[in-house]
Parts: sequence; structure tokens; C-alpha cells
Amino acid sequence: MDNTSENKHEPAGKAESFWIATTLETEFPTLTENISVDVAVLGGGITGITSALLLKEAGFSVAVIEAGRIVKGVTGYTTAHITSAHDLIYKYLIDHFGKDGAQQYANANQGAIEKIDLMVKEKNIDCDFKRTSEYIYAEGEEDVEELRREFDAAKSLGLPVSYLDAAPLPFKTYGAIRYQNQAQFHPRKYLLALAKLIPGKGSFIFENTRAFDIDESEPHKVKTDRGHLTAKYVIVATHFPFINKGMFFARMESHRSYVLGIRVADKIPEEMFDSSKDPSHYIRTQPTPDGLLVIVGGEDHPTGHAANTIEYYKRLEQFARDHFQVKSIDYHWSTQDNYSFDRVPFIGKFQGSKHLLIATAFKGWGMTHSMIAGMILSDLILGRPNPLEELYNPGRYKLLTTGGKLITQNIQVAETLLKGRLSKPEEFSSINTGEAKIVDIKGVETAVYKDENGNIHAVSPACTHMGCIISWNNAEKSWDCPCHGSRFNFDGEVIQSPAAKNLEKKEVREG
Repeated sequence: MDNTSENKHEPAGKAESFWIATTLETEFPTLTENISVDVAVLGGGITGITSALLLKEAGFSVAVIEAGRIVKGVTGYTTAHITSAHDLIYKYLIDHFGKDGAQQYANANQGAIEKIDLMVKEKNIDCDFKRTSEYIYAEGEEDVEELRREFDAAKSLGLPVSYLDAAPLPFKTYGAIRYQNQAQFHPRKYLLALAKLIPGKGSFIFENTRAFDIDESEPHKVKTDRGHLTAKYVIVATHFPFINKGMFFARMESHRSYVLGIRVADKIPEEMFDSSKDPSHYIRTQPTPDGLLVIVGGEDHPTGHAANTIEYYKRLEQFARDHFQVKSIDYHWSTQDNYSFDRVPFIGKFQGSKHLLIATAFKGWGMTHSMIAGMILSDLILGRPNPLEELYNPGRYKLLTTGGKLITQNIQVAETLLKGRLSKPEEFSSINTGEAKIVDIKGVETAVYKDENGNIHAVSPACTHMGCIISWNNAEKSWDCPCHGSRFNFDGEVIQSPAAKNLEKKEVREG
């Protein structure tokens, strides 16, 4: 039955990631006593798990600290394209990082695919891993010239590319770059298998343990809500760093992206696709016991800047219906990606630190960059040179290429902060069931959500990161910060950093 969402308030399909829905819950313990290890890894996503395992196999004791359950953050909501085809990236990299920098990026990402392939085989992981192709396709004739320039750039770097007049999709396209020797998998099946190899022999995974500060002392002391742990090295792999050291909040921006898991009547190649148009649409298939699931994503926008996020699901659904014979929409979910201003991630040591390391700003391409991060960070801790250190150096600052963007972004943040402070709150009585608003309660601005049962959830509207005024995300029922992408549930609990502290709860009674 076609479960269309037309004339409904909520997006169609279960509000659940397919990856999470089809894997078991983890049950690693919380931190219950102060401990010491060689390396503390903060964040239990693909970067944290990969880095921790590589370091354990190199002989280090490690502890992974995760605020919730592992692989249920951003990694649990990916579309899991394992590819070196990162949108239209290579012409840009040649222009801004030179041929050598672009070559390093290309080699690193294509090499990461091979490393993941090897890890799956060596550890005999059942995760639906499959070698396939990725296509970047033009949705309109006006996009063809830029696509051809990108093909020339990718080919000049030795990437496994060919140019086609159209992508093998059941709708019209206007040219495509085919990247061969790419891959896809079920990310949680892969990572949960890796996670099982970490505990033991002085190494740990601690869930439901939120890190909120790191002492600058040597060795570092990581403070959590469950105690602290001491480690010579600390890797911050929390997607967006929750400490302000390095000013990453001023050099990145966060974007939301939307995903549908659909069943279609069309015959679709079991390959991966990404449109060159911005905002792009990306497509891949996933085998299931009930047949092929088609995963369609896109409709990206800056976090906290959309007044009606449900509308973005509707747009994605319309794209799917315009291009496929949709039989059903089984799942919908969304994710968040961080973009650096020069389009290259930050991987390496925090500027001025010897033993504090970071990996962030993967721009949606975390499957390969997580492996690159694991290898770079492992080499830094082992004291081995890595040829990618300079390219991914978190302390880099390319004024000519990012200065304008940096200034513009931070002016926008200041304007957003000021606008939020000057906006006039609404009346409490204006909130309907299922709605959320920032309202005036006895002269105090309060963020209030009235759930479907009429219960009131009230919190402070000031983000605990830097005080920006939060905005309501009606699709996910969360409060999102438009300045730096922090997110909180309707009770004010942190969902995504850089915020590390919950919003202050407010006591409000209706009437």
C-alpha cells in the first residue's frame, strides 16, 4: 500500500534509521570508577571506533567514551557511501590546494576504500559489504559543463573514472561521471563487529557517559558525568568538538540532511548515485529480507535555519515520487554534517597541543575519512610520519581561500545571535498541542513544547555553547542552535555537540 504523506503533518514511514532498526541495541557499561589508559577516545561513532581499534591493535590501552549508545549518533544515520567521489571536489582542490594536495586527497580516500575492504575480509565481518560504482550525475543541461570539468580533474589524478552521457537511472539525466571500485555496506553491522574487538586487556567501551571537559594537564584528565579518566592521549571524535580550543566553531558550519527508505517498482542498478546540483540528491540500494530498499537522501540546509523541517521531508518525498514508481515509504530519518570552509576535514593535533587530537568536518563523507582519520591519528600517537598530516592539519588557515567565508559566516552568526536576542517572544496561550515556541512567561523568555498529550516541556532558549537562541525542529521535535549546530531534545538534553551541557529546565504551568 502506498503510504503517501500527502495532507499529513508527519513525514511518511517509520521515524527510524534503517541501520538502527535492523541491528540489536548495545549494552556496554557506564564508567563507574576513575581509570587510566593510554588513549581516551571521545565519541563512539565510526571515527572513534576505527581509531580505538587501530590503536589497540598497535599495543595501546584505549577507552571509548560515548554519551549515549555507540553508533547511534551521526554514524547511525548515514547513507554509507564508501567512495572517493565527494561531489564536485577535485577541480576545487586542484585550484586551491594545488595538484599535489588534490592528489593526496584522491589517493587517501581511494586507499581508505581498500583498507575497509581488507578489514571486512580479515575480520570476516558480515555487513553486506559490496564493491560497486558511484555516479555523479547532472540533473539539468546547465550542469553538464561543470560536470565535464570535474571529470577532467578527477581523471588527471588517476582516479578510476569514466564519462557517460547519462546515469543508469530510470529517469532522465544529462551526463554522469562513473567512479569504479567504490563500495557500500551496512554501517552498524560493520562497526558493531569492530566494537566487540575493543574491550579487554586494559581497554574499554563506556556508554551513557558524557565527557564535558578535558584538563590541559599532562597526562590529560577527561571529566565526565560519571567520574574521570586519565590518558596521555585524547582523541576528540564527537563529530563537532565540544571544547572551544582551536576555534572550530568559527571555522565550520553544520547542515541537516534528510533520508527516505523506499520500495519502488522500477528496476534500479545496485549502485550509488549523487547529483551534482546543490542541494544534491543521493541514491543507493540496500538488500533486505523483503527485497531491495532504495535509500534516497538530500535537501540539505544549515542547521537551525529552517522554520518547517517537515517541509524538507516533503520535498524529498516529492523528488522520489517524481523520479520513481514508489510503492511504499518505509523509513525516514535525518542526519547532520559539518563543513569546513575549505572543504577538507580537520584531522590531527589541536594547535599547540602534543597529545590532544581531533577529527571533524567530514562534509558528509565520513565513511572514507573516518579510516583516514584513524590512520593519521594512530601514526601521530605512534610517532610515525604520515604524508597526509599537512593536508588535513587542523591548525591550517588558508586566508586566500577561506578568509571571506570565515568573515561572512561569523557575521551571520553574530546577526543570528542578535536577531534571536531582539526577537519578540510570543504569548504562551498561542501554543497549540504538538507545537513549540519561544514565549514570554512573566517577563522571562522560555522555550516551550506542548506534546500531543498536552504536557508542557519548558527550557531556557539560550544554547549552552555560546548563548545563541535555539529554534524548533518540528520534524525531529528538537531544539537546534542556528549558530553552531548544537541540538537538544524537547526536555533540553544534549543530542549533538558542540554544547556539552543540557538546557536549563523551567517550571511552567498552563493557565
